[in-house]
Amino acid sequence: MPMFNFIPSCQLCELSPSVKANLCLDCWRSLPWFKKEVLRQEMQIWAACHYAYPMDRLIQQFKYQQQLHYQTLLSGLLAEVKYVGIQAIVPMPISLPKLAERGFNQSILIAKTLSQKLKVPIWQPVLRHAEHSQKGLTRQERLTNIEQQFYPDSNTHSRFKRVLIVDDVVTTGSSIHALTEQLKLLGCQQIRAACLAVAEG
Repeated sequence: MPMFNFIPSCQLCELSPSVKANLCLDCWRSLPWFKKEVLRQEMQIWAACHYAYPMDRLIQQFKYQQQLHYQTLLSGLLAEVKYVGIQAIVPMPISLPKLAERGFNQSILIAKTLSQKLKVPIWQPVLRHAEHSQKGLTRQERLTNIEQQFYPDSNTHSRFKRVLIVDDVVTTGSSIHALTEQLKLLGCQQIRAACLAVAEG
């Protein structure tokens, strides 16, 4: 009896067989690619794509509708990053209330493939308080508010000097900046950042 290898269909067009990160070649090429660094909060952040269709829809469904079957696709975008010399990956932390509501930290999930590719561990030395409303605050007050959300995990004993922050979407870069400041306090000397998509800041 002949054996056939099942090839799943593309997760976007559902017409052609998937060949890369669960997408067919045409859909992979048609993504709103950015693939370069953008300056936010005086820090260069590598972004895979623009936050535009269909990336915006995929990320929203992944985060807010528990469409976890997009994990391979989204993490495959970060596999395009070319950083070397990284000792650990630091996913953007989320607060415990948000983690309980969502059931997962999306940045940890999308960092897993990159962690395997670079052969470095995922490191979570910084925790995050519940986010407060930014409504009515000045720009400086918003930045201060975000900076106060991050704090070191007292139970973390391992230390790395060269790390890569991973986030899903970067707009102003204020969360990455706040996380970077905490990592510096923990002894990190080379801190880089990468995200799935960049939006207008």
